[in-house]
Amino acid sequence: MLTKKGKYGLKALVHLAQLEPGRTAFVSDIAEQNNISKKFLDAILLELRKGGILRSKKGPGGGYALSKPASEISIGQAVRILDGPLAPIRCASKTAFEACDDCRDPEDCQVRHSMAEVRDAISAVLDNMTLEQMVAKRSTSSIEEQRL
Repeated sequence: MLTKKGKYGLKALVHLAQLEPGRTAFVSDIAEQNNISKKFLDAILLELRKGGILRSKKGPGGGYALSKPASEISIGQAVRILDGPLAPIRCASKTAFEACDDCRDPEDCQVRHSMAEVRDAISAVLDNMTLEQMVAKRSTSSIEEQRL
């Protein structure tokens, strides 16, 4: 499940993706416009910067911006930076596998195999969705809601 940290990070990325090229945004503005605690958002944006998705600039004209075009930022990458592996349980993770204490044979565990399928399905969607596509979905949804 996506944590609040992951959700707020994605909201901030959508906000930054909608800026005009070359523009930056202050944490306080992103926080206020997206109803997120500034202190919490500071930590989230720092993680996204360390993960290579954002760049920051101090001083006048400073703030945060995407480090590359939204079309090159995978939602799966952002979620992994903020929330860790996509697998619903550790034993189904490709990158952070950890055997369960109660499992006698991980290779024959039906729960593990089923959760690996869930992991693969989540990964297939999030790794193939770019930030640009997410922004477009938001815009498309708003237009459709206005028609109703």
